Amino acid sequence: MITHNRPAIGLALSGGGARGLAHIGVLRALEREGISVDYLAGTSMGGVIAAGYAAGMSSADLERESLAITQKRHMVRLADPGLPNGGLIRGERVLAFFKKEFGDKTFAELNLPLAVVAVDLHSHQEVVLREGPVALALRATTSLPGLFKPVEINGMRLVDGGVLNNLPVDVVSKMGAEVIIAVDIGLSQEDGIGQWIGNHRWVPEGIANTLEVLEDTFYALRIAGQRNRLQQFTPDVLICPELPANVNAIVGYGRVKELITIGEQAAEEHIAEIKTLLQQHWYWPFSHKAIEIKKKNKQSFVSRTFEG
Repeated sequence: MITHNRPAIGLALSGGGARGLAHIGVLRALEREGISVDYLAGTSMGGVIAAGYAAGMSSADLERESLAITQKRHMVRLADPGLPNGGLIRGERVLAFFKKEFGDKTFAELNLPLAVVAVDLHSHQEVVLREGPVALALRATTSLPGLFKPVEINGMRLVDGGVLNNLPVDVVSKMGAEVIIAVDIGLSQEDGIGQWIGNHRWVPEGIANTLEVLEDTFYALRIAGQRNRLQQFTPDVLICPELPANVNAIVGYGRVKELITIGEQAAEEHIAEIKTLLQQHWYWPFSHKAIEIKKKNKQSFVSRTFEG
């Protein structure tokens, strides 16, 4: 039996600071090809871009907003340093920015289903945020440990979800997506947070060294964690934009157009693959042939990703 109902498409967007601007280019390519997204899940910057799209912003809207907010004078205003108390930056101005963009909007009021990932330092577990104020959830998922003060929500102490799940393929799958497109913007250590802070004389050497150690540790954990996650929860399509190594959580925000273009070009290389997958899913989802096609695609993906 054959059905021509379009399968639900899920988009998982990874974290990575300024590298996340490439997600906008991916969205632009999907829009141009008429490929609509039904579910969105993101971590850190991926969560921010996903939230904007879920709220009704187009890729062009996201680009305009990014060009405005990433101007140096605006970026400086977002930082509210204080005495070390869980983080060098209090994050109140970042929360105010998210409130300005999303107001009091809750997840239930978004145009598309959205989930963002954080980590609770009390339970040491991943937390998937799908209810309550969007702005507060974004403040939590972008709370890079050591740099931003954790966010207190319902007795939880939340930090950046990238600590445990930087590319939430499993999350968007559980939301109901049948075809999953994942965008991995990669993780970069070059010119990282600790080194950047260490180059500023106002920061004590001890603090800079401590942040470098934390950064190295989190980098190792994220790489290992993401590899294990992808082996367990394999997306149908994995888009990996080749981004400059010196773009990370601190630097590279002034390269908006360049990063968006790289993301768009990377997505274009997978458009034919995505359309083929959608055609294959025209088979009745419980038919033997549909199951075999899905299984074959998964096995092929794992072989390409982890064996060469």
